[in-house]
Amino acid sequence: QVQLVESGGGSVQAGGSLRLSCVASGFSYSLVWMAWFRQPPGKEREGVAAMYSSDGDTYYSDSVKGRFTISQDNAKITMYLQMNNLKPEDTAMYYCAARFANRYAIAGALRVRDYNYWGQGTQVTVSS
Repeated sequence: QVQLVESGGGSVQAGGSLRLSCVASGFSYSLVWMAWFRQPPGKEREGVAAMYSSDGDTYYSDSVKGRFTISQDNAKITMYLQMNNLKPEDTAMYYCAARFANRYAIAGALRVRDYNYWGQGTQVTVSS
């Protein structure tokens, strides 16, 4: 059974940093895309960062490029999202997600409907 469990959210002032973690279990790590999504209050869920687990290729939304970094540990059990220079508009519930697809499925890397497995979310609040 696939399980994704996020942690690391919290409250921080603008310009600060947080690191989110996602512990994954219950599946093989071949052909796996892992990603972070977020859903601001009253808005739709959006893709933030994605990684093809097998080779570490990463993809980012324009809104976080240069500030956020997605990574995984060597055992590929835990995925991270390092968030630097946080802004109030980064305030959202952050979700870890996974899908099974080959490395060429780049078009769906940050697309909500392409992901099958989701964590429960962790709240990030950035104050000005």
